[in-house]
Amino acid sequence: MLNLRLRNVKVNTKTKRQGFTISEVLLVVVIIGLISGTGAGLYVGTFRKLQVERAAYDFLLTAKYARLMAIEQQKQYKMELDLVTKGFYLTTVLWDEEGEQAEQQIVKNFYCKPVQFEGEVEFEAVEVVPNGWETESSSEEQKTIVFSPNGTSQLAVVQIGNGKTHYAISISAATGRAKMYFGTVEKIKVGTTDLDAE
Repeated sequence: MLNLRLRNVKVNTKTKRQGFTISEVLLVVVIIGLISGTGAGLYVGTFRKLQVERAAYDFLLTAKYARLMAIEQQKQYKMELDLVTKGFYLTTVLWDEEGEQAEQQIVKNFYCKPVQFEGEVEFEAVEVVPNGWETESSSEEQKTIVFSPNGTSQLAVVQIGNGKTHYAISISAATGRAKMYFGTVEKIKVGTTDLDAE
């Protein structure tokens, strides 16, 4: 016959559970929230800094394009700075064949377009020195920088910023070249250099 023996098997009902308690999970969630909140604050500051940098580079590239096109097309180009709407655009005079008259048009192409500043970015300081051959006077709401066909322009210093980050762009009167500097306009030395002076 079959020998059947019943073994005494103990079933352990008090096994150790593997997992996390609700307090441990909440602690991890709070730590992740604090880290992501700190990272978001850093991101917002970096984003605002990049907005100012982008606006300054757009201004610099438009000024360089205006100088280049004034020389290449042998026409006067004007960079119009709108201080109220916080933007700028490039204009030139084109001859209308049908109306047989000259009209001023905004330059819009692959290389140049009107720019509106984003966020808190604005013109913080604008100084344009008149040179005697501009046709219109600049007002407090609108300033004009003229680029002539011989490569010269009006002497101009522009500061673009958002209160914390500042970029300054200077445009030389003799050469029409634009240069960009990080910081305020006080750091920029402008004016004419007398090469004959001792």
